Amino acid sequence: MTPTENTTTRNTNTTTAAENSHKTVLRSSLGVLTTATATHGTGRDGDIPLPRLPGFVESAFSPLAYEAARQCLAERPGDRSRTAVALASTAGDTTTADLASRRMVSGRVHNPLLFMQATPNSVLGYLSREFGITGQMFSLSTLDDPLTELLSMADLLLEDPEVDRVLAVGVELGGSERLAAVYEELADGRGHPAPALPADAGLAAAVLLGRPGNGTPVSIRSAEAYENEPENDSGTGTRAHLGDIQSLFDLAAAHQRLLQEGGSHLLVTGSRAPAFLLTADTEAKTDARNETETHAHQ
Repeated sequence: MTPTENTTTRNTNTTTAAENSHKTVLRSSLGVLTTATATHGTGRDGDIPLPRLPGFVESAFSPLAYEAARQCLAERPGDRSRTAVALASTAGDTTTADLASRRMVSGRVHNPLLFMQATPNSVLGYLSREFGITGQMFSLSTLDDPLTELLSMADLLLEDPEVDRVLAVGVELGGSERLAAVYEELADGRGHPAPALPADAGLAAAVLLGRPGNGTPVSIRSAEAYENEPENDSGTGTRAHLGDIQSLFDLAAAHQRLLQEGGSHLLVTGSRAPAFLLTADTEAKTDARNETETHAHQ
């Protein structure tokens, strides 16, 4: 992933997070405003046709990232000028990378649209234009759990008094034997397999975060991975492979359930990995539901 744009109103950067044994934890609680997921070609219930985005071809990466982000921003529009965005993926748009490589090996003319290094930043630019987002924007490549990286980034960004919300998006694609070899090399003998998805499949999940209180129906804070589980809930979440964004899907499912039932939920991202405790705020939950219903009827 490489940066394609750096303006006075929007900064798009690329950060590579090296895997290490010291996991970053949240310094403060965050408010979960809303969550969304989008899947294509996985065989799961709820798979969607890929949205058509101008200038994006072949890959599910950008359409799925856009769809998950769109759902969050449609439900909680907020102030787009005070919204930052962070997008995480281990290897980026691997579908486009594979296609560009096959064309080059076969001697075919290069298609300038198959520029996989710019895809994450390009879809961020598209989101900023479509939704009027002028806050900071980052694309992250990480070997660690994407949820942990995104929450840590949101925690940092919300220290800026000019940022009120952070839209965090994770994307995972299926792939070819070539991608499996890349993941094997990245795993470096640690036994993480490649994504168990069909080659044309993809997953995306998004969470819109803010400061706790101020109408946020659910809060999330760091928790010890092995602390006692809340009496009314059980901890969930396991990490199957590098780049797995299942923990983001687990967060989205827990968020929806807490909105309906209240209580708390312990989300564990993996063995000896960070855990997070989600807690429903009954009063804020009611306010958020009323706000959503009002927006839906406008």
